[in-house]
Amino acid sequence: GFLIPYVIMLIVEGMPLLYLELAVGQRMRKGSIGAWKIISPYLCGVGVASVVVSFFLSMYYNVINAWAFWYLFHSFQDPLPWATCPLNSNRTGYEEECEKTSSTQYFWYRQTLNISPSLETSGNVQWEQALCLTLAWLVVYLCILRGTASTGKLEQLSNPKTWISAATQIFFSLGLGFGSLIAFASYNDPSNNCERHAIIVSLINSTTSIFASIVTFSIYGFKATFNYESCINKVILLLMNTFDLEEGSLTADNLSEMKDYLMAAHPQEYAQLLPQLKNCSLEAELDTAVQGTGLAFIVYSEAIKNMEVSQLYSVLYFAMLLMLGIGSMLGNIAAILTPLTDSKAITSRFSKEVISGFVCFINCIIGLIFTMEAGNYWFDIFNDYAATLSLLLIVLVETIAVCYIYGLRRFEKDLHMMIGRKLNWYWKTMWAFASPLLIISLFIFYLTDYILTGTLQYQAWDSTQGQLVTRDYPSYALAVIGLLVASSTMCIPLGALLTFIRKRLKREIGESWCYIYQKVLLGGPSVVQKTSSPVTR
Repeated sequence: GFLIPYVIMLIVEGMPLLYLELAVGQRMRKGSIGAWKIISPYLCGVGVASVVVSFFLSMYYNVINAWAFWYLFHSFQDPLPWATCPLNSNRTGYEEECEKTSSTQYFWYRQTLNISPSLETSGNVQWEQALCLTLAWLVVYLCILRGTASTGKLEQLSNPKTWISAATQIFFSLGLGFGSLIAFASYNDPSNNCERHAIIVSLINSTTSIFASIVTFSIYGFKATFNYESCINKVILLLMNTFDLEEGSLTADNLSEMKDYLMAAHPQEYAQLLPQLKNCSLEAELDTAVQGTGLAFIVYSEAIKNMEVSQLYSVLYFAMLLMLGIGSMLGNIAAILTPLTDSKAITSRFSKEVISGFVCFINCIIGLIFTMEAGNYWFDIFNDYAATLSLLLIVLVETIAVCYIYGLRRFEKDLHMMIGRKLNWYWKTMWAFASPLLIISLFIFYLTDYILTGTLQYQAWDSTQGQLVTRDYPSYALAVIGLLVASSTMCIPLGALLTFIRKRLKREIGESWCYIYQKVLLGGPSVVQKTSSPVTR
């Protein structure tokens, strides 16, 4: 149900827009702000919107690298700290919260995040996570100094959320709309074959994603089956001890029938025991899918702890996660730094090292919010709302700008000059018609879904139940969500409006000086004496 929309998004959105952004950056030789300003001064807001989205992304994304560092440091322990539940303070049993969930979830929610029960309970900054975040930003800064100039089910198809999720996956995995592609492509040789790179990168990226999903679902299927069997065994043990049943008389196959028999034969005892009996369901285990960051840190750590030489695989996995995360961060930071270093007003006063250090420092300080006890809830807010709607609007304006403002024929000539080959029908059809129409449809789907959803909700960790529960966002969180969406999307119309006002004022000032020149300098002193205008005087 997800694969079909994903493939369609790859063909209609992913490859065409990746090629478009690479070509724009390579042709204009500027970052996102400068490139779109060359196409039209009224499009300066598109580049600014991309920078704002990249700034939001950088604020919270490096926290993932901080968590990866945290897990990597703990991967050298034997046994792995998430392999078993820790003992309670009396050392007479396991921690109650861990017993109600699993050792991997306990390590994530309690020992890593030390998560609060709700967004309203902010808590304190976790100094271990703050140090890991500082280390992550230090690594990013050192890498920047090296420079970049040289270096389911089918009914899901009718669900708009599935298509929005597929588009979001394509946009995030390829980096569309963030400005990082334009920034990197601006360093390319003008004759570089960006068409070939767009196709190769898109296909490799999607193949890797599909392969990773196969591994992920295999692990999740194992985890669900393991949890289901553990639940069954606990229920069997509880029933056998309570009703003094013979060994082997109660199995997973006859559990349902035996429960009915015991309920009829011992109604009072069974009623007292009922609150302790869990309703074990494999379907329920499969449906409670871990999403977002939990996928990388809970599901994979669950698989790793059951492997031979688990420490080795843990180090390899989290080192790989760090490489991916640092690589993504370099792209995000490049999308911010390239437009800044394009500005002569900034580079004439500050060196690139100072600009880079300032951007990294500001992001690190703001990122401390995500290391608080309620930080994971703020992380989810930024992850869900800081970019999705903005990216749809940015890439829509980009395609319209290239095809209908700059001109598709003119852009086609530029591409022919760069790569020495004419643009084929596929690219022209996608850019001019298919991609904009699909983006508009997704835009409408997103707004409709937002309206129909009503009050926005989030998943909070309930330590007493050892599971996630649904809560409504408080009013101040809704205000932050609104600001996140508006601060980037409004850059586009505001940029066009300010450009219009600036041009209008420049024209009026020019006309005023022309009037003064004609009347005063050519008309003589008598004109000055006769006129009553203070501006003219």
